[in-house]
Amino acid sequence: MFDVKQLFWTREPRACALSQERIEIATHPHTDLWQRTYYHFRNDNAPVLQMHTDERFFSFVVKTEFDGKHRFDQCGVVVYLDSENWLKASVEYENERFQHLGSVVTNGGYSDWATTEIDASARCMWYRLSRREDDFCIECSPDGARFSQMRVCHLAQATGRIAFGVYACSPEDSSFTAVFTHMDVTECQWPAHDGQPPDEA
Repeated sequence: MFDVKQLFWTREPRACALSQERIEIATHPHTDLWQRTYYHFRNDNAPVLQMHTDERFFSFVVKTEFDGKHRFDQCGVVVYLDSENWLKASVEYENERFQHLGSVVTNGGYSDWATTEIDASARCMWYRLSRREDDFCIECSPDGARFSQMRVCHLAQATGRIAFGVYACSPEDSSFTAVFTHMDVTECQWPAHDGQPPDEA
Protein backbone atom coordinates (compact mmCIF):
# COMPACT_ATOMS: atom_id res chain seq x y z
CA MET A 1 0.00 0.00 0.00
CA PHE A 2 1.18 3.51 -0.80
CA ASP A 3 0.85 5.74 2.28
CA VAL A 4 1.56 9.43 1.74
CA LYS A 5 2.16 9.85 5.48
CA GLN A 6 5.35 7.80 5.12
CA LEU A 7 6.87 10.11 2.52
CA PHE A 8 9.86 12.32 3.22
CA TRP A 9 11.74 14.91 1.19
CA THR A 10 15.33 14.87 0.05
CA ARG A 11 15.29 18.58 -0.88
CA GLU A 12 11.91 20.27 -1.01
CA PRO A 13 10.57 21.89 -4.19
CA ARG A 14 9.48 25.47 -4.86
CA ALA A 15 5.91 24.49 -4.01
CA CYS A 16 4.01 21.26 -3.48
CA ALA A 17 0.65 19.80 -2.53
CA LEU A 18 0.32 16.31 -1.07
CA SER A 19 -2.71 14.11 -0.52
CA GLN A 20 -3.28 10.37 -0.56
CA GLU A 21 -4.63 10.58 -4.11
CA ARG A 22 -2.47 13.31 -5.66
CA ILE A 23 1.00 14.86 -5.40
CA GLU A 24 1.91 18.11 -7.13
CA ILE A 25 5.49 19.37 -7.38
CA ALA A 26 6.50 22.76 -8.80
CA THR A 27 10.14 22.66 -9.82
CA HIS A 28 12.97 25.08 -9.14
CA PRO A 29 15.13 26.23 -12.07
CA HIS A 30 18.60 24.66 -12.32
CA THR A 31 17.73 21.45 -10.48
CA ASP A 32 18.82 18.01 -11.67
CA LEU A 33 20.26 14.59 -10.86
CA TRP A 34 23.41 13.57 -12.74
CA GLN A 35 26.89 12.28 -11.87
CA ARG A 36 30.03 12.85 -13.93
CA THR A 37 29.72 10.66 -17.03
CA TYR A 38 30.37 12.42 -20.37
CA TYR A 39 29.28 15.88 -19.19
CA HIS A 40 31.89 15.91 -16.39
CA PHE A 41 29.64 17.78 -13.98
CA ARG A 42 27.74 16.68 -10.90
CA ASN A 43 24.17 17.81 -10.17
CA ASP A 44 22.47 16.61 -7.01
CA ASN A 45 19.79 19.12 -6.12
CA ALA A 46 16.49 17.82 -7.55
CA PRO A 47 13.49 17.52 -5.22
CA VAL A 48 12.96 13.86 -4.34
CA LEU A 49 9.92 12.55 -2.43
CA GLN A 50 10.23 8.97 -1.16
CA MET A 51 9.35 6.35 1.40
CA HIS A 52 11.57 3.70 2.97
CA THR A 53 11.02 -0.03 2.64
CA ASP A 54 12.72 -3.21 3.78
CA GLU A 55 10.65 -5.23 1.31
CA ARG A 56 12.96 -6.99 -1.15
CA PHE A 57 10.26 -7.84 -3.70
CA PHE A 58 7.63 -5.24 -4.66
CA SER A 59 6.28 -3.03 -7.45
CA PHE A 60 5.47 0.68 -7.34
CA VAL A 61 3.03 2.12 -9.90
CA VAL A 62 2.39 5.82 -10.55
CA LYS A 63 0.80 8.00 -13.21
CA THR A 64 2.68 11.19 -14.10
CA GLU A 65 1.24 14.26 -15.82
CA PHE A 66 3.44 17.17 -16.82
CA ASP A 67 3.44 20.47 -18.67
CA GLY A 68 7.17 20.93 -19.24
CA LYS A 69 7.94 23.37 -22.03
CA HIS A 70 11.66 23.94 -21.63
CA ARG A 71 14.60 21.71 -22.52
CA PHE A 72 15.28 18.96 -19.97
CA ASP A 73 12.14 19.56 -17.83
CA GLN A 74 11.40 16.11 -16.38
CA CYS A 75 9.50 14.07 -13.80
CA GLY A 76 9.13 10.41 -12.95
CA VAL A 77 10.05 7.61 -10.57
CA VAL A 78 13.21 7.37 -8.51
CA VAL A 79 15.17 5.14 -6.16
CA TYR A 80 17.53 7.54 -4.41
CA LEU A 81 19.93 5.94 -1.93
CA ASP A 82 22.50 8.74 -1.78
CA SER A 83 24.10 11.26 -4.13
CA GLU A 84 26.19 8.61 -5.91
CA ASN A 85 23.77 5.67 -6.00
CA TRP A 86 20.31 6.05 -7.52
CA LEU A 87 18.10 5.45 -10.53
CA LYS A 88 15.40 7.49 -12.21
CA ALA A 89 12.99 7.14 -15.14
CA SER A 90 11.15 10.01 -16.77
CA VAL A 91 9.94 11.86 -19.81
CA GLU A 92 12.38 14.70 -20.50
CA TYR A 93 11.23 17.56 -22.70
CA GLU A 94 13.55 18.39 -25.59
CA ASN A 95 11.77 20.61 -28.11
CA GLU A 96 8.45 21.15 -29.92
CA ARG A 97 8.94 17.94 -31.93
CA PHE A 98 10.07 15.29 -29.46
CA GLN A 99 10.86 14.33 -25.88
CA HIS A 100 13.13 11.69 -24.38
CA LEU A 101 11.55 8.78 -22.57
CA GLY A 102 14.42 7.28 -20.67
CA SER A 103 16.20 6.18 -17.55
CA VAL A 104 19.41 6.93 -15.70
CA VAL A 105 21.21 4.48 -13.42
CA THR A 106 24.01 5.74 -11.19
CA ASN A 107 26.39 3.37 -9.39
CA GLY A 108 29.43 4.61 -7.50
CA GLY A 109 29.08 8.19 -8.71
CA TYR A 110 28.82 7.54 -12.47
CA SER A 111 25.56 7.91 -14.39
CA ASP A 112 24.41 6.40 -17.65
CA TRP A 113 21.43 7.42 -19.76
CA ALA A 114 19.26 5.24 -22.02
CA THR A 115 16.52 6.94 -24.06
CA THR A 116 14.08 6.72 -26.91
CA GLU A 117 12.31 9.59 -28.62
CA ILE A 118 8.56 10.11 -28.19
CA ASP A 119 6.30 12.82 -29.57
CA ALA A 120 6.34 16.20 -27.82
CA SER A 121 2.56 16.07 -27.49
CA ALA A 122 2.76 13.36 -24.79
CA ARG A 123 1.70 14.83 -21.45
CA CYS A 124 1.13 11.67 -19.45
CA MET A 125 3.15 8.54 -18.66
CA TRP A 126 2.66 5.66 -16.22
CA TYR A 127 5.61 3.86 -14.64
CA ARG A 128 5.97 0.55 -12.84
CA LEU A 129 9.15 0.17 -10.82
CA SER A 130 9.81 -3.36 -9.56
CA ARG A 131 12.43 -4.63 -7.15
CA ARG A 132 13.86 -8.13 -6.85
CA GLU A 133 16.51 -7.78 -4.14
CA ASP A 134 19.22 -5.49 -5.59
CA ASP A 135 17.94 -5.69 -9.18
CA PHE A 136 15.23 -3.48 -10.65
CA CYS A 137 12.90 -3.42 -13.65
CA ILE A 138 11.48 -0.15 -14.99
CA GLU A 139 8.38 -0.28 -17.19
CA CYS A 140 6.23 2.43 -18.78
CA SER A 141 2.72 2.71 -20.17
CA PRO A 142 0.79 5.48 -21.94
CA ASP A 143 -2.51 4.30 -20.44
CA GLY A 144 -1.75 2.33 -17.27
CA ALA A 145 -3.08 -0.89 -18.81
CA ARG A 146 -0.22 -2.41 -20.77
CA PHE A 147 3.35 -1.85 -19.55
CA SER A 148 6.48 -2.16 -21.69
CA GLN A 149 9.95 -2.83 -20.33
CA MET A 150 12.31 0.14 -20.40
CA ARG A 151 15.21 -1.31 -18.49
CA VAL A 152 16.55 -4.03 -16.20
CA CYS A 153 19.35 -2.77 -13.96
CA HIS A 154 21.35 -3.27 -10.79
CA LEU A 155 22.00 -0.95 -7.87
CA ALA A 156 25.08 -2.15 -6.03
CA GLN A 157 24.10 -0.41 -2.77
CA ALA A 158 20.48 -1.62 -2.73
CA THR A 159 21.27 -4.56 -0.46
CA GLY A 160 18.76 -3.89 2.32
CA ARG A 161 16.52 -0.98 3.19
CA ILE A 162 15.98 1.40 0.27
CA ALA A 163 13.95 4.51 -0.52
CA PHE A 164 11.75 4.94 -3.59
CA GLY A 165 9.24 7.45 -4.89
CA VAL A 166 8.95 10.36 -7.32
CA TYR A 167 10.93 13.39 -8.40
CA ALA A 168 10.66 16.42 -10.68
CA CYS A 169 13.27 18.95 -11.82
CA SER A 170 14.17 21.66 -14.33
CA PRO A 171 17.89 21.59 -15.18
CA GLU A 172 17.79 24.89 -17.08
CA ASP A 173 16.13 28.24 -16.36
CA SER A 174 12.51 27.07 -16.14
CA SER A 175 9.81 25.77 -13.84
CA PHE A 176 6.77 23.54 -14.35
CA THR A 177 4.26 21.54 -12.35
CA ALA A 178 4.38 17.75 -12.20
CA VAL A 179 1.33 15.79 -11.03
CA PHE A 180 1.48 12.23 -9.65
CA THR A 181 -1.65 10.10 -9.17
CA HIS A 182 -2.78 6.44 -9.03
CA MET A 183 0.14 5.61 -6.73
CA ASP A 184 0.19 2.03 -5.49
CA VAL A 185 2.63 -0.46 -3.97
CA THR A 186 1.89 -4.11 -4.72
CA GLU A 187 3.42 -7.54 -4.74
CA CYS A 188 6.25 -7.75 -7.26
CA GLN A 189 4.85 -7.79 -10.80
CA TRP A 190 8.26 -8.66 -12.27
CA PRO A 191 8.27 -12.47 -12.53
CA ALA A 192 11.24 -14.54 -11.44
CA HIS A 193 13.45 -15.57 -14.35
CA ASP A 194 12.54 -19.00 -15.74
CA GLY A 195 15.27 -19.46 -18.37
CA GLN A 196 18.99 -20.14 -17.99
CA PRO A 197 19.79 -21.02 -14.36
CA PRO A 198 22.11 -18.72 -12.40
CA ASP A 199 25.80 -19.49 -12.22
CA GLU A 200 26.91 -21.37 -9.14
CA ALA A 201 28.93 -19.38 -6.64
